[in-house]
Amino acid sequence: MKNILNGKVLIAMLVIAVLLLCGSLAYILVMRPAADSNPELAAATPALTIIPAPTSTPLPLPPTLTAIPPTQGPTSTPAPGQIAIGVYVQPNTGGVGLRIHTDPSLSAAFFSAFDSEVFLVDNGPEQADGYTWWHLTASYDATRDGWAVQDYLTAIPSP
Repeated sequence: MKNILNGKVLIAMLVIAVLLLCGSLAYILVMRPAADSNPELAAATPALTIIPAPTSTPLPLPPTLTAIPPTQGPTSTPAPGQIAIGVYVQPNTGGVGLRIHTDPSLSAAFFSAFDSEVFLVDNGPEQADGYTWWHLTASYDATRDGWAVQDYLTAIPSP
């Protein structure tokens, strides 16, 4: 059996393909209507709509009924705006989010908290890495607890 796809056949196929491509391009250019021939078919002006990126919204967790053991309150009442054990705080980062660490250390693992979240101060203060750290617990989810730097917390009235 003779090989049908020899060098001459391949070159001939390539030449025919190039000729067909050039012929098609020439036909399109010749048959294209002139831009001035029909003023009603003017090019449309492009419109650009900027869509802001979505923001993440924390999903509300279902409430769980757990018995809360009585806690020993602070021995003295802190001044308004002062952070102490038993005081509720909110992160104050200007919307950037607060890192809540597993230990009072900048190198400890962390999760992010939103400025709208409310935490209860239940331990501290601890001095580490040049900061004053307070242990926080979210009243709606006991697993959201950890250490935060005092500089990014604002004391709020009890919710």
